[in-house]
Amino acid sequence: MSAVHLTKADFLTRVAKYEANPNEWKFLGERPALIDFYATWCGPCKMLAPVLDELADEYAGQVDIYKVNVDEEEELAALFGIRSVPSLLFVPMNGTPQMAQGALPKKNLKEAIQNVLLKND
Repeated sequence: MSAVHLTKADFLTRVAKYEANPNEWKFLGERPALIDFYATWCGPCKMLAPVLDELADEYAGQVDIYKVNVDEEEELAALFGIRSVPSLLFVPMNGTPQMAQGALPKKNLKEAIQNVLLKND
């Protein structure tokens, strides 16, 4: 299992229909998600990619891990105010998504997955 690349069309069906409800966040996923906004020319993004693939394996069935190429999906990058890559959007089932910037170490990513995405409220 590896991180799944999202286009705008995929995002609208798997994550949120932001065009229909621009002022309201309504997550459509069946599981919490981690979305990596990246660029192919970005060194830290290239270092993060295999870590995200490992996490996709470790959390298969618990967390969906997606990737969005900011150069190909400029509208999505603008929607989330992406100014630097990699930027990671943690999307819990309920509540507000949280953004983190930079290539976080695997240990920190696992902590964020546990504390933001898999915590039981």
